[in-house]
Amino acid sequence: MKQTYLVFLLLFSVFARFPLAAQPNKTGRSKKTTPDPVAQFDRYVQQAVRDWQVPGMTVTVVKDGRILFKKGYGVRVLGKPEPVDTQTLFAMASTTKAMTAACLGMLVDEGKLHWDDPVTDYLPDFQLYDPAVTRELRVRDLLIHDTGVGNADFLWAAMQIPSDEILHRMRLVKPVYSFRSSFIYQNIMYLAAGKVVEKVSGMPWELFIRKRIFEPLAMSRTCAMFREVTDANRAKPHIELNDTIRLVDSRQEEGLVDAVGPAGSVWTCPDDIAAWMQCMLDSGRYNGKTLLKPATWAELFKPQTFVTDSQFYPTQQLTRPVWKTYGLGWFQHDYRGHRVNFHTGSLTGMIAIHGQLPDEKLAVYVQGNLDHAELRHAIMYRAFDEFGLGTPRDWSAEFRQLYGSIKQRAKLAQQKADSARVPNTKPSLPMLAYVGSYSSPLYGKAEVTLQDGSLRVSVNKVMTGKLAHWHYDTFRFIYDQFWNGNDPVSFVLNTQGKVGKLVWGGIELDKAPDNSGKGVAER
Repeated sequence: MKQTYLVFLLLFSVFARFPLAAQPNKTGRSKKTTPDPVAQFDRYVQQAVRDWQVPGMTVTVVKDGRILFKKGYGVRVLGKPEPVDTQTLFAMASTTKAMTAACLGMLVDEGKLHWDDPVTDYLPDFQLYDPAVTRELRVRDLLIHDTGVGNADFLWAAMQIPSDEILHRMRLVKPVYSFRSSFIYQNIMYLAAGKVVEKVSGMPWELFIRKRIFEPLAMSRTCAMFREVTDANRAKPHIELNDTIRLVDSRQEEGLVDAVGPAGSVWTCPDDIAAWMQCMLDSGRYNGKTLLKPATWAELFKPQTFVTDSQFYPTQQLTRPVWKTYGLGWFQHDYRGHRVNFHTGSLTGMIAIHGQLPDEKLAVYVQGNLDHAELRHAIMYRAFDEFGLGTPRDWSAEFRQLYGSIKQRAKLAQQKADSARVPNTKPSLPMLAYVGSYSSPLYGKAEVTLQDGSLRVSVNKVMTGKLAHWHYDTFRFIYDQFWNGNDPVSFVLNTQGKVGKLVWGGIELDKAPDNSGKGVAER
C-alpha cells in the first residue's frame, strides 16, 4: 500500500511539471488555446480603422512599466503609399496640456513658484475683463478651465497675431460665467501658463519643454512647435466633408496653433510618446530619472474642479460615468469602478487621446489624421478592457452608432435651417454699399470687396471666401478653406440706412466710414 502511494505521488509530480498536451475532442481536433490578447487587440484596431475610414493612426499601450503594444496603421496621406509606422509624427494637440502642467510642476519642485501664487506676480500686464478676477487669478486657475472666460479660440484660429498680443486682447473678452463657478474649456489660459514658465525659468516654453521633458525622456523626434516639423515621415490632416474624406494640405492652417503652443502644438510619434506615458504612470520617473517629486506628480492628478458640461464628450452617454473632474491638464472620470485619467487632442484634421487606468498601471495613446475620428475613445476603452479589466466590449461599433446618430441629427438641423430661407429676396442696398473695412479691437479686421459682381471677404487674411446671397441682408460665407464649410454672415444697417456692422458667428465688426464718397471700386 505504501509503495502504491509513493508511486502515485511520483507520477503526480511528474505530470504537474510536464502537463499533458492538449487532448483532442470527440471530433479529433485539439481544444483551442487562450487567444493572445495583444494579437486580438491588434485585429480589433485594424478592423476599427477600416470601419471608421481613418487614413492613418498609431496606437501605443504601456503596462507595468513596459511597452506592451506599439504600431502604426494606414497611410500618412490618403491616396499615397507611404505607410504610418512607429516613427510617424502626428499632432499631440491638447494632450500637450499635461506636459505644460508638468513644466510648471518642475518649477514648483524648485521652489520658484507655487500653484496658488497670483498670476500677476509673474505676468503683471495680464488682465481679464473683470479686474477682480485678474486680482484673484492663481497659477492653478490657468490649468483648470474655471476662469469665467468662454471659448476665445478665434484669437489664434482666425488671426495671425503674436502670442503676447493674444494675451493682451483677453482683457476685452467678456466672461460668460462667474469665476470658479463652472467649467468651460479654455486654450488661451494654457498660453498664459507657458508664459509663466518662460518668466520664471528664463527660457521660452518651447525650449524649456525640450530641455526638461523631451531630452530626459530621449524623445528625439518630438517637436514642440509645428514649425519645427520638417521630417517627411509625418501624417497630414484630413477631414470628412459631404461624406468624402479630403486632404487638408495647408501649412498655414496647421501652423496657427503655434501661437498658443503650450495649449497644443507638440508633435510626436509612438517611439517617443511611450516614454512620456511610462513617466506619467510611474510617479514622474523614467529609466532612473525623476522629472517630478512624488507629491507634485500626485497634484497633477488630484481632482481640481468638476466638469459640469454634460455634452463635452458624447461618448459618456454610453460609458455613463458617475463623476467627472479635471486635474492639472487631465480629464478624469470613473469607468467600471476604476478611475480614468485622460485627455483628448483635436486640431483641424488631426486627433489624439492619452488615457490612463492607474489601478492597472496601464496607459494607451492614440493619434490619427482624420478630423474628430472618435474611434480614439473606442480604442482607449477597448485597451482598458483587453489589458486591464477583462470582458472586452465592442466600443467601436457602439460609438460608430452613437456618432452616426449625432451626424444624422446635424444633417436634419442643417436642412431645417436651410428651409427657413426666404426665397426671392434682395439685399437692402446695392452690392457696392457692403464693400469696405470692418473691424473690432478684439476680433481684428474683415475686408469686403466686390469681384466679378460677387462679394468676397477676407477675415484677418486667414479666412477668405465668397459671400453668396442668402436672403435679405444675410449671406453665406463659403470658405476658400473648404474644411471650414460655410457660415451665415449678416449686415446690419444703421439709423442712416447705411451698412453699419458685419455680424458673423456672434462676432460684430463695425464698418469704417467711407471718407472717399466712392466706396471701393469693383475689380
